[in-house]
Amino acid sequence: MRSLRVTILDLVTKGPTKSLYTRVMNPNLASIMPQVVGVWCEELGHQVRFVCYTGREDLHRELLNETDIVFIGAFTRSALTAYAISNMFRSRGAVTVVGGPHARSYPQDAAKYFDYVVGFTDKKLIHDILADCSPHRPLGVQLAAARQPTELPGVKERWKFIEPTLAKAPTSFKMVPMIGSMGCPYTCGFCVDANVDYQPLSFDQISEDLKFLRTKMKRPIVGWHDPNFGVRFEEYMRAIETAIPPNSIDFIAESTLSLLSEPHLKRLRANGFKAILPGIEGWYDMGEKSRTGHRTGQEKVKQVADHINLILRYIPYVQVNFVLGLDADQGPEPFELTKQFLDLAPGAFPAFNLLTAFGQAAPYNRELQREGRVLSFPFHYLDNLHAMNVRPKHYAWPEFYDHVVDLSRHAYSWPMIAKRVMLNRGWIPKWLNFIRSVSSGFGQIKHHTNIRRLLDTDLSVRQFIEGDTSVLPTFYARKIRRKLGPLWDMLPDGAITHDHHAYLNSYQEPVPNLIEVSPPSALESPAVGIGAH
Repeated sequence: MRSLRVTILDLVTKGPTKSLYTRVMNPNLASIMPQVVGVWCEELGHQVRFVCYTGREDLHRELLNETDIVFIGAFTRSALTAYAISNMFRSRGAVTVVGGPHARSYPQDAAKYFDYVVGFTDKKLIHDILADCSPHRPLGVQLAAARQPTELPGVKERWKFIEPTLAKAPTSFKMVPMIGSMGCPYTCGFCVDANVDYQPLSFDQISEDLKFLRTKMKRPIVGWHDPNFGVRFEEYMRAIETAIPPNSIDFIAESTLSLLSEPHLKRLRANGFKAILPGIEGWYDMGEKSRTGHRTGQEKVKQVADHINLILRYIPYVQVNFVLGLDADQGPEPFELTKQFLDLAPGAFPAFNLLTAFGQAAPYNRELQREGRVLSFPFHYLDNLHAMNVRPKHYAWPEFYDHVVDLSRHAYSWPMIAKRVMLNRGWIPKWLNFIRSVSSGFGQIKHHTNIRRLLDTDLSVRQFIEGDTSVLPTFYARKIRRKLGPLWDMLPDGAITHDHHAYLNSYQEPVPNLIEVSPPSALESPAVGIGAH
């Protein structure tokens, strides 16, 4: 195989940004798999140029170099940016590959704009793509490994790609991405990992990575990318404790309340965990994840608030994740319960996610498409914040947005911000809580309030969000154009829209196995019997 010029692009964001919060956080949100692909490409003998796009780089300047093949890792929110960049490179004669969550969720659409669309990816798959490295048009080839890889290059092997990305972040906050497991043991219907089996990676590799990090940074900060950190808690803690001195690295992890018992919290604190992001999701289900069993509503609120306050005694920064618009919700009660929770546990930062069906990422999405509840919002808005592409089961849109606006104003009010800052320990948690509230929080209030107003004043928006038309309102089109900037002119024809029922349309019901029977007797009709031909 000849040596190829390979460009790898990790799209952390979907367009230019200048906000203080994104300047700090975006370089710390780099994905792991683009770095892994970079290591594999070099091991296979190719020249690699790696770019992590955080929204502050000049992409035209960054991507000027000639290249043979381009790998782009993208979330769905960045899909239009990925399509524009792919179109630019293909016009220069390069071959393009897309991977990441968008490729897994919308492979049919991505195949229109890339030569290769990859799902689960291992080194052999990358080798096969590089060996072929040929255009596949008008539709790209969809490829996937049988399962996620059982091992990945560690921090030491990825360091040449990690270091320049961290250089873009302020000196005081640089987070190294690590992962110790794939998949999830839970089966939340809306989650992209709902049907991905849980699989731990090498704990010896974790220990080696932590040792290496302490040779590169005075006090490293590690962000665990595990969907649920600590499922095999003893092994994780042992890997950390045998590798580094106690509390010598700061850790941030997403976990579930069911794993955060007080003995576990004591051990997490002793090992330097400074931030935990548990999912609450809603008040009427998810009992397995929140350790609330069959408790729902008011009873669950009190129990979860007590648990979060317990966590805050051990962990300085806690973000609680909610999903708004779940099918179990109806009326004002779910929103009022969330406000009560915030009053009972004011030290936790609330993150509100609008229910979003990401293509074929979860089996539940096919049922939503079959029911006609999935809307044709452009990918640009599918970031869990700026649009909900599922019509609520028990709410009219004006009612739903009234509740969302009211909840957001409560959560990000000045009294609540002051309480969070006062209750948080350490300047980084205090700073993050304040900046997130006045940047992201205030931004959400403004956006949701605007959508609520448009539901009454702009018929095109109301008809679109009701699913009565697939014609994109001017309001949404202008925002996409403004955000993409120069990339807008590079978008291929038709990229703004997509088949929001592609998962349903491509799905074939399983065919039942035929049962072999003996030939019919002379007294039976030859057309009768299971499996007759």
